[in-house]
Amino acid sequence: MSDATYFQLAVDAAKQGTDTWTNPQVGAVIVKDDHLLAVGYHHRFGHRHAEIDALSQLDDTSQAAGATMYVTLEPCSHYGKTPPCAKRLAEVKIAKVVIGQLDPNPLVSGKGVAILQQHGIEVQIRHETGGLNAAYNFFYRQNRPWVTVKYAMSLDGKINAAGEQRTHLTETPALKDAQAVRRQHQAILVGEHTLSIDDPQLTVREGQPMVFPPVRIAVVHDVNDFQNSRHLFDDQAPTWIFSQTEASQQLPENVQVIVNSDWTPTAIVSYLAKKGIQSLLVEGGSAMQAAFIAAGLADEVIVYLAPILIGGTGLPAVVGSALSQQEHFSSPTVTQLGNDIKIQSRRQ
Repeated sequence: MSDATYFQLAVDAAKQGTDTWTNPQVGAVIVKDDHLLAVGYHHRFGHRHAEIDALSQLDDTSQAAGATMYVTLEPCSHYGKTPPCAKRLAEVKIAKVVIGQLDPNPLVSGKGVAILQQHGIEVQIRHETGGLNAAYNFFYRQNRPWVTVKYAMSLDGKINAAGEQRTHLTETPALKDAQAVRRQHQAILVGEHTLSIDDPQLTVREGQPMVFPPVRIAVVHDVNDFQNSRHLFDDQAPTWIFSQTEASQQLPENVQVIVNSDWTPTAIVSYLAKKGIQSLLVEGGSAMQAAFIAAGLADEVIVYLAPILIGGTGLPAVVGSALSQQEHFSSPTVTQLGNDIKIQSRRQ
Protein backbone atom coordinates (compact mmCIF):
# COMPACT_ATOMS: atom_id res chain seq x y z
CA MET A 1 0.00 0.00 0.00
CA SER A 2 1.07 3.60 -0.57
CA ASP A 3 2.00 6.23 2.01
CA ALA A 4 -1.32 7.94 1.30
CA THR A 5 -3.23 4.73 2.04
CA TYR A 6 -1.42 4.13 5.32
CA PHE A 7 -1.95 7.74 6.34
CA GLN A 8 -5.67 7.47 5.56
CA LEU A 9 -5.85 4.42 7.83
CA ALA A 10 -4.43 6.59 10.60
CA VAL A 11 -7.01 9.32 9.87
CA ASP A 12 -9.86 6.81 9.95
CA ALA A 13 -8.59 5.44 13.26
CA ALA A 14 -8.36 8.95 14.75
CA LYS A 15 -12.04 9.56 14.05
CA GLN A 16 -12.95 6.72 16.42
CA GLY A 17 -11.81 8.86 19.35
CA THR A 18 -15.10 10.61 20.10
CA ASP A 19 -14.50 11.81 23.68
CA THR A 20 -11.07 13.41 23.57
CA TRP A 21 -12.43 16.73 25.00
CA THR A 22 -9.66 19.36 24.66
CA ASN A 23 -7.17 16.81 23.36
CA PRO A 24 -6.98 16.32 19.57
CA GLN A 25 -8.18 13.25 17.72
CA VAL A 26 -5.06 11.33 16.68
CA GLY A 27 -4.53 8.04 14.85
CA ALA A 28 -1.34 6.03 14.35
CA VAL A 29 -0.35 3.11 12.13
CA ILE A 30 2.80 0.96 12.35
CA VAL A 31 4.16 -0.57 9.13
CA LYS A 32 7.22 -2.75 8.60
CA ASP A 33 8.44 -4.30 5.35
CA ASP A 34 5.19 -3.13 3.75
CA HIS A 35 3.16 -5.12 6.30
CA LEU A 36 0.59 -3.44 8.52
CA LEU A 37 1.51 -4.33 12.10
CA ALA A 38 -0.81 -2.19 14.25
CA VAL A 39 -3.42 0.57 14.28
CA GLY A 40 -4.07 2.76 17.30
CA TYR A 41 -5.85 5.96 18.26
CA HIS A 42 -6.42 8.31 21.18
CA HIS A 43 -9.59 6.87 22.70
CA ARG A 44 -10.43 9.40 25.40
CA PHE A 45 -9.12 12.47 27.21
CA GLY A 46 -6.53 11.41 29.78
CA HIS A 47 -5.98 7.98 28.22
CA ARG A 48 -2.90 6.82 26.31
CA HIS A 49 -2.07 8.63 23.08
CA ALA A 50 -2.43 7.11 19.63
CA GLU A 51 1.27 6.22 19.28
CA ILE A 52 1.26 4.28 22.56
CA ASP A 53 -2.06 2.67 21.71
CA ALA A 54 -0.60 1.42 18.42
CA LEU A 55 2.49 0.04 20.16
CA SER A 56 0.22 -1.78 22.62
CA GLN A 57 -1.29 -3.72 19.70
CA LEU A 58 2.06 -5.40 18.96
CA ASP A 59 2.82 -8.84 20.34
CA ASP A 60 6.17 -7.45 21.44
CA THR A 61 7.44 -3.87 21.19
CA SER A 62 10.66 -5.25 19.66
CA GLN A 63 8.61 -5.53 16.45
CA ALA A 64 8.68 -1.72 16.25
CA ALA A 65 12.44 -1.64 15.66
CA GLY A 66 13.08 -0.46 12.10
CA ALA A 67 9.38 0.14 11.43
CA THR A 68 7.61 3.23 10.09
CA MET A 69 4.85 4.96 12.01
CA TYR A 70 2.19 7.05 10.27
CA VAL A 71 0.63 9.43 12.78
CA THR A 72 -1.85 12.23 12.08
CA LEU A 73 -0.31 14.72 14.54
CA GLU A 74 3.21 15.41 15.76
CA PRO A 75 4.10 13.13 18.70
CA CYS A 76 4.06 14.98 22.02
CA SER A 77 7.29 16.01 23.71
CA HIS A 78 6.17 16.84 27.26
CA TYR A 79 4.91 15.14 30.38
CA GLY A 80 1.19 15.74 30.87
CA LYS A 81 -1.40 13.12 31.71
CA THR A 82 0.84 10.70 29.79
CA PRO A 83 4.63 10.52 29.17
CA PRO A 84 6.07 12.02 25.96
CA CYS A 85 5.33 9.87 22.91
CA ALA A 86 8.36 11.10 20.95
CA LYS A 87 10.74 9.65 23.54
CA ARG A 88 8.87 6.35 23.60
CA LEU A 89 9.18 6.02 19.82
CA ALA A 90 12.92 6.54 20.15
CA GLU A 91 13.11 3.89 22.90
CA VAL A 92 11.45 1.23 20.73
CA LYS A 93 13.73 2.18 17.79
CA ILE A 94 11.10 3.25 15.28
CA ALA A 95 13.08 4.11 12.14
CA LYS A 96 10.78 6.60 10.44
CA VAL A 97 7.76 8.71 11.43
CA VAL A 98 5.40 10.17 8.84
CA ILE A 99 3.47 13.03 10.47
CA GLY A 100 0.30 14.59 9.17
CA GLN A 101 0.91 18.01 10.71
CA LEU A 102 2.95 19.77 13.35
CA ASP A 103 1.08 20.28 16.62
CA PRO A 104 0.01 23.96 16.90
CA ASN A 105 0.05 23.69 20.70
CA PRO A 106 3.17 25.66 21.76
CA LEU A 107 3.93 22.98 24.37
CA VAL A 108 4.71 20.62 21.50
CA SER A 109 5.07 22.51 18.22
CA GLY A 110 8.32 21.33 16.62
CA LYS A 111 9.67 19.87 19.87
CA GLY A 112 8.38 16.38 19.17
CA VAL A 113 10.04 16.37 15.75
CA ALA A 114 13.28 17.62 17.31
CA ILE A 115 13.36 14.71 19.77
CA LEU A 116 12.77 12.20 16.99
CA GLN A 117 15.52 13.67 14.83
CA GLN A 118 17.95 13.85 17.76
CA HIS A 119 17.56 10.08 18.09
CA GLY A 120 18.26 9.49 14.40
CA ILE A 121 14.65 8.87 13.41
CA GLU A 122 13.75 9.97 9.88
CA VAL A 123 10.82 12.41 9.91
CA GLN A 124 8.50 13.27 7.04
CA ILE A 125 5.75 15.88 7.43
CA ARG A 126 2.81 15.64 5.04
CA HIS A 127 1.25 19.01 5.99
CA GLU A 128 -2.11 17.29 5.81
CA THR A 129 -4.75 17.10 8.55
CA GLY A 130 -7.18 14.66 6.97
CA GLY A 131 -9.94 17.01 8.09
CA LEU A 132 -9.16 16.37 11.76
CA ASN A 133 -9.16 18.81 14.69
CA ALA A 134 -10.35 21.98 12.96
CA ALA A 135 -11.31 23.64 16.25
CA TYR A 136 -8.11 22.48 18.00
CA ASN A 137 -5.95 23.93 15.22
CA PHE A 138 -7.95 27.17 15.11
CA PHE A 139 -7.74 27.62 18.89
CA TYR A 140 -3.96 27.45 19.03
CA ARG A 141 -3.44 29.53 15.90
CA GLN A 142 -6.00 32.25 16.66
CA ASN A 143 -5.93 32.13 20.49
CA ARG A 144 -9.70 31.85 20.76
CA PRO A 145 -12.42 29.23 20.31
CA TRP A 146 -14.02 28.42 16.97
CA VAL A 147 -17.53 29.91 17.06
CA THR A 148 -20.51 28.34 15.29
CA VAL A 149 -23.84 30.17 15.09
CA LYS A 150 -26.75 27.74 14.67
CA TYR A 151 -30.48 28.33 14.28
CA ALA A 152 -33.62 26.93 12.67
CA MET A 153 -35.90 29.21 10.70
CA SER A 154 -39.02 29.24 8.55
CA LEU A 155 -39.11 29.97 4.84
CA ASP A 156 -39.82 33.62 5.66
CA GLY A 157 -36.78 33.88 7.96
CA LYS A 158 -38.53 33.63 11.34
CA ILE A 159 -37.19 31.59 14.25
CA ASN A 160 -40.26 31.94 16.46
CA ALA A 161 -43.88 33.01 16.21
CA ALA A 162 -45.02 36.11 18.12
CA GLY A 163 -45.62 35.53 21.81
CA GLU A 164 -43.80 34.02 24.75
CA GLN A 165 -43.89 30.36 23.75
CA ARG A 166 -41.38 28.30 21.81
CA THR A 167 -42.21 27.48 18.17
CA HIS A 168 -41.12 24.03 17.01
CA LEU A 169 -39.92 24.28 13.41
CA THR A 170 -37.88 21.25 12.35
CA GLU A 171 -38.64 17.53 12.32
CA THR A 172 -36.80 14.52 13.76
CA PRO A 173 -33.94 14.17 11.18
CA ALA A 174 -32.92 17.82 11.63
CA LEU A 175 -33.26 17.59 15.41
CA LYS A 176 -30.97 14.55 15.45
CA ASP A 177 -28.45 16.35 13.26
CA ALA A 178 -28.51 19.32 15.64
CA GLN A 179 -27.63 16.92 18.45
CA ALA A 180 -24.64 15.73 16.43
CA VAL A 181 -23.55 19.37 16.01
CA ARG A 182 -23.71 19.83 19.78
CA ARG A 183 -21.49 16.78 20.24
CA GLN A 184 -18.80 18.47 18.11
CA HIS A 185 -18.54 21.51 20.41
CA GLN A 186 -17.09 21.98 23.88
CA ALA A 187 -19.54 24.67 24.99
CA ILE A 188 -23.10 25.68 24.06
CA LEU A 189 -24.39 29.20 24.70
CA VAL A 190 -27.80 30.89 24.88
CA GLY A 191 -28.97 34.32 25.94
CA GLU A 192 -31.51 35.33 28.54
CA HIS A 193 -34.52 35.41 26.22
CA THR A 194 -33.92 31.85 24.99
CA LEU A 195 -33.40 30.68 28.56
CA SER A 196 -36.70 32.25 29.61
CA ILE A 197 -38.85 31.07 26.69
CA ASP A 198 -37.33 27.71 25.71
CA ASP A 199 -35.93 26.46 29.04
CA PRO A 200 -33.37 24.48 27.01
CA GLN A 201 -31.47 21.46 28.31
CA LEU A 202 -28.39 22.14 26.12
CA THR A 203 -27.35 18.50 26.44
CA VAL A 204 -26.37 15.82 23.91
CA ARG A 205 -29.18 13.26 23.98
CA GLU A 206 -28.37 11.25 20.85
CA GLY A 207 -25.65 8.59 20.67
CA GLN A 208 -23.42 7.31 23.43
CA PRO A 209 -23.34 9.27 26.72
CA MET A 210 -20.44 11.71 26.79
CA VAL A 211 -17.80 11.54 29.51
CA PHE A 212 -17.09 15.23 28.88
CA PRO A 213 -20.38 16.83 27.79
CA PRO A 214 -20.34 20.41 26.44
CA VAL A 215 -20.34 23.14 29.07
CA ARG A 216 -23.75 24.85 29.12
CA ILE A 217 -23.55 28.64 29.16
CA ALA A 218 -26.30 31.19 29.71
CA VAL A 219 -25.71 34.94 29.48
CA VAL A 220 -28.11 36.83 31.79
CA HIS A 221 -28.43 40.17 33.52
CA ASP A 222 -29.22 38.74 36.95
CA VAL A 223 -28.75 35.07 37.81
CA ASN A 224 -31.18 35.50 40.70
CA ASP A 225 -34.06 35.92 38.25
CA PHE A 226 -33.82 32.24 37.32
CA GLN A 227 -34.97 29.38 39.50
CA ASN A 228 -33.11 26.15 40.16
CA SER A 229 -35.96 24.16 38.67
CA ARG A 230 -34.91 25.16 35.15
CA HIS A 231 -33.21 22.51 33.03
CA LEU A 232 -29.95 24.42 32.99
CA PHE A 233 -29.64 23.98 36.75
CA ASP A 234 -29.86 20.19 36.71
CA ASP A 235 -26.82 17.95 37.08
CA GLN A 236 -26.63 16.72 33.47
CA ALA A 237 -23.60 18.83 32.53
CA PRO A 238 -21.33 21.62 33.83
CA THR A 239 -23.13 24.98 33.71
CA TRP A 240 -21.64 28.45 33.61
CA ILE A 241 -23.90 31.45 34.16
CA PHE A 242 -22.43 34.70 32.84
CA SER A 243 -24.23 37.26 34.98
CA GLN A 244 -23.88 40.94 35.83
CA THR A 245 -24.69 40.18 39.48
CA GLU A 246 -23.60 37.68 42.10
CA ALA A 247 -25.89 34.81 43.06
CA SER A 248 -27.77 35.40 46.31
CA GLN A 249 -29.02 31.82 46.57
CA GLN A 250 -27.43 28.40 46.92
CA LEU A 251 -26.81 26.84 43.51
CA PRO A 252 -26.05 23.22 42.55
CA GLU A 253 -22.40 22.17 42.64
CA ASN A 254 -22.17 21.91 38.85
CA VAL A 255 -23.32 25.54 38.38
CA GLN A 256 -20.73 28.30 38.38
CA VAL A 257 -21.62 32.01 38.23
CA ILE A 258 -19.07 34.30 36.56
CA VAL A 259 -19.72 37.99 37.08
CA ASN A 260 -18.91 40.77 34.63
CA SER A 261 -20.63 44.12 34.19
CA ASP A 262 -20.72 43.76 30.39
CA TRP A 263 -20.70 40.30 28.85
CA THR A 264 -20.02 41.23 25.24
CA PRO A 265 -19.21 38.51 22.69
CA THR A 266 -15.56 39.58 22.84
CA ALA A 267 -15.52 39.28 26.64
CA ILE A 268 -17.22 35.87 26.44
CA VAL A 269 -14.77 34.52 23.88
CA SER A 270 -11.81 35.90 25.82
CA TYR A 271 -12.97 34.16 29.00
CA LEU A 272 -13.52 30.87 27.21
CA ALA A 273 -10.07 31.07 25.63
CA LYS A 274 -8.51 31.41 29.09
CA LYS A 275 -10.45 28.34 30.18
CA GLY A 276 -9.16 26.34 27.21
CA ILE A 277 -12.53 25.99 25.48
CA GLN A 278 -11.74 25.41 21.81
CA SER A 279 -15.22 25.46 20.24
CA LEU A 280 -18.42 27.34 21.06
CA LEU A 281 -21.92 26.75 19.66
CA VAL A 282 -24.17 29.82 19.88
CA GLU A 283 -27.71 28.46 19.78
CA GLY A 284 -29.79 31.47 20.70
CA GLY A 285 -31.38 33.73 20.66
CA SER A 286 -31.68 36.02 17.71
CA ALA A 287 -30.09 39.07 19.39
CA MET A 288 -27.23 37.03 20.85
CA GLN A 289 -26.44 35.53 17.47
CA ALA A 290 -26.58 38.98 15.86
CA ALA A 291 -24.14 40.28 18.46
CA PHE A 292 -21.60 37.53 17.74
CA ILE A 293 -21.91 38.07 13.99
CA ALA A 294 -21.57 41.86 14.35
CA ALA A 295 -18.45 41.34 16.49
CA GLY A 296 -16.87 39.30 13.69
CA LEU A 297 -16.98 36.19 15.88
CA ALA A 298 -19.00 33.84 13.71
CA ASP A 299 -16.63 31.41 12.04
CA GLU A 300 -19.37 29.07 10.85
CA VAL A 301 -23.12 29.39 10.38
CA ILE A 302 -25.50 26.43 10.37
CA VAL A 303 -29.12 27.03 9.40
CA TYR A 304 -31.95 24.49 9.42
CA LEU A 305 -34.61 25.67 7.00
CA ALA A 306 -38.12 24.34 7.64
CA PRO A 307 -40.87 24.40 4.96
CA ILE A 308 -43.09 26.57 7.17
CA LEU A 309 -44.38 30.13 6.94
CA ILE A 310 -44.86 32.10 10.16
CA GLY A 311 -45.48 35.64 8.91
CA GLY A 312 -46.86 38.46 11.00
CA THR A 313 -44.70 39.70 13.84
CA GLY A 314 -42.74 36.50 14.28
CA LEU A 315 -39.16 36.89 15.52
CA PRO A 316 -36.67 37.18 12.63
CA ALA A 317 -33.38 35.31 12.66
CA VAL A 318 -30.26 37.23 13.69
CA VAL A 319 -31.92 40.52 14.55
CA GLY A 320 -30.23 43.26 16.55
CA SER A 321 -26.60 44.35 16.20
CA ALA A 322 -25.64 45.26 12.65
CA LEU A 323 -22.48 44.46 10.73
CA SER A 324 -20.31 47.42 9.77
CA GLN A 325 -19.80 45.73 6.39
CA GLN A 326 -20.79 42.54 4.65
CA GLU A 327 -18.92 39.37 5.53
CA HIS A 328 -18.35 36.71 2.90
CA PHE A 329 -18.64 33.01 3.66
CA SER A 330 -17.74 29.95 1.64
CA SER A 331 -20.08 28.32 -0.84
CA PRO A 332 -22.61 26.57 1.41
CA THR A 333 -23.05 22.86 1.87
CA VAL A 334 -26.73 21.97 1.52
CA THR A 335 -28.11 18.74 2.98
CA GLN A 336 -31.67 17.42 2.80
CA LEU A 337 -32.85 16.17 6.21
CA GLY A 338 -36.35 14.78 5.77
CA ASN A 339 -38.55 17.76 4.91
CA ASP A 340 -35.97 20.22 6.23
CA ILE A 341 -32.75 21.56 4.70
CA LYS A 342 -29.43 22.10 6.46
CA ILE A 343 -27.29 24.97 5.14
CA GLN A 344 -23.71 25.17 6.39
CA SER A 345 -21.07 27.76 5.52
CA ARG A 346 -17.75 28.93 6.96
CA ARG A 347 -16.00 32.28 6.94
CA GLN A 348 -13.69 32.67 3.97
